[in-house]
Parts: sequence; C-alpha cells; structure tokens
Amino acid sequence: MEALTRRHQAIVRTSLISALINLALSAFKILVGVIGHSQALVADGVHSLSDLLSDALVYVAGRHAAQQPDPCHPYGHARYETVATLVLGLLLLAVALGIAWDAAWRLFEPSTLSQPSLLALTAALLSIGVKEWLYWWTLGYAKRVGSELLRANAWHHRSDAISSIVVLLGIAGSIAGLVYLDAIAACIVALMIARIAWDLGWGAVSELVDTGVGTDHLAAIRRTICSVGGVRDIHMLRTRRLGGRILADVHVLVDPEISVSEGHLISLFVEQGLRREMDVTDVTVHIDPEDDQERPSGSLPPLRAEVLARLDELWSGIPEAQGRQRLLLHYLNGRIQIEVFFPLALCYQPGFDPEALRSRLAEALDADPGFSGLQVYFG
Repeated sequence: MEALTRRHQAIVRTSLISALINLALSAFKILVGVIGHSQALVADGVHSLSDLLSDALVYVAGRHAAQQPDPCHPYGHARYETVATLVLGLLLLAVALGIAWDAAWRLFEPSTLSQPSLLALTAALLSIGVKEWLYWWTLGYAKRVGSELLRANAWHHRSDAISSIVVLLGIAGSIAGLVYLDAIAACIVALMIARIAWDLGWGAVSELVDTGVGTDHLAAIRRTICSVGGVRDIHMLRTRRLGGRILADVHVLVDPEISVSEGHLISLFVEQGLRREMDVTDVTVHIDPEDDQERPSGSLPPLRAEVLARLDELWSGIPEAQGRQRLLLHYLNGRIQIEVFFPLALCYQPGFDPEALRSRLAEALDADPGFSGLQVYFG
C-alpha cells in the first residue's frame, strides 16, 4: 500500500513538473527555429511537444495504476502503466516518421534549405542542458519507486537531449556553409526517436502478452525455491510481469508422507524467499506429493466420502474395523494408500492378534484395484 502511494506521488510530481518545462521548452525551440531558420530545431521542438503529451499520459496512467485491486481488477491496475508506455512508444514513432518525411522532402528540394542563425545554436545548447537534467531527475524517481513508466519517460527526456546534440551539430555545420546538414540532422533525430519508440513499445507488448522473465532470472528463482528445506524438486514454474512487478506460480514437490500443515509451511517459506531475494511480489505455490506431470492419465480417484463407503463395504465382515480411530488417505500414482489407526486397548483383549487383523484388512482391500497399500497402527 505504502509503495503504491509513493509511486503515485512520484508519477504525479514528475509528470506535472516535466509538463511545465516541456511546454516552455517546445514553444521556445519552435519559435527560435522559425526565426533562426533551422528545420532541425523546429523538429526538435515538435519532439519536446510530444514529451508534453507523454507527461499527460504518465499522469493519467499513474493515477489509474495507483488504484487498489477491485472485483473487476483483482491483480490491481498496474497494467495501465504498461498500456501508457505502449501508447508513448507509438507516439514517438509517429513523431519520428513525421520529422523524417519533412527532412527528406527538404533534402530533395534544395531550394527549401536555409542557413540557421546563431540564435538557433544557442537554443539547441539550452535544450541539451534542460533535457539532460530532466532525464536524471526523472530516472532518480523511477529507481526509487520501481516504475517502468517513469523510466520510459526519463528515456523520452534523454532522447530529446540526444536529438538536441545532433541538432546542435547540424546547425553548426549549416552555419559553416554546409546548409544540408540541418536537414540531415533532422533525419538522424528521427531515426533515434524511432529506435527509442521501438524499445519502449516492444517492452510494453512483451508484458501485455505475459512474456516471462529472462533465462538467468528464471534460473535464480529456481535456485531460491530449491534452497528451501523440504523442497524435493519443482516444475511448472511460470512467471510474468505486471507494471514493473514480477508474478510467479510454481508446483513444489515435497515428501508425500508429510502433513498438510507442514506442506503449507514449506509453501510459506518459498513465498517469503522469493519476495525477499528475487523481488517477486505475488507468488502462488502448489504443493505436490508427486510429480503431477508424470501422473497417469485418466479419471481422478474418489474423494474421502466415497472411499469410506468402499472401505465399510470391503471391511463389513471385520468387526474390529468399525472401531478404528483415524484414517489417512495418500493419493499416489493414481491409487490410494491407507493408514488406519486403532486404539491401543484393542491389543490387550484376550486372543487378539494385531498381525492377523492387518492381514485380514489387506486381503479385503485386494478386491479393489484402487487401493495400493495398507499400514496399521495401534496407539
């Protein structure tokens, strides 16, 4: 709860401040680009304007992602961040295509090329400084609260800073007499923006289609689970990401003779280890007494009520069977192993033979192939 609150506050704070800065910076660069005759600076200003829209997306997505789980969204609303990141990537791609199209047209129409002024050069320098500061400031918040959306927005700022460096070189070259360098710089900026758009978009799509964590991370998760006492092996380990968080579910193989409560305790230790050491925030552990990947196919064995009815029928000719105190059922290899407990006082009755009783009970079970073994205890 506290982590979600911190994340929400960080997203709101950074998006509002970034929006104000981007609004002023984009207007300044576009205005100076027009006055200073720099197509590359105008393109860079449009790029900064796209940052303003991305800040709005971050703000809206952050507010939704901070909402608590509800009946319609039992896993929370973190995927709003993912969708916003995808939209941000698509936005960047559209900006890149627009800039590249305009710059390419100017290159093929030399009469439209013009020489930028020193004012445009100064504006590019200012843009580099401001956007680089925004990058580090936003990235710091992203690391503190673990938000991929803030990290994506930080890289959006970094892309603008890098593009401004290219613009600076293009303007400088054009002032030196190579007027086509300004348009070439605009094309390079477009390619850089397109690359960042691809990285952001692909990462968001991977999360939306439930792509698991990397091989190395998965191996580390496996080692963490297997290090828990009582875990014999694991299988069906699956992971996915949800708004920067990792979710996992796994089948854990334990000794088939342990109690339900001990199996539950082992699952708690598995969950605790993954949360503490692997930063897995949501874990579902399924305890298996046997590898259910190798379980014989076919219908499931009967539940306790039906088993007891069968035993009463099979043991109807054995009066002592009705005096049992407790019965444990072990479902293994598609069949049922039985542990039956009788009172110790039964052993002190005249003429009673414990081994004879066990033999009679076992012989009666032989008539039903669903049973595979019997253990008899007195105490």
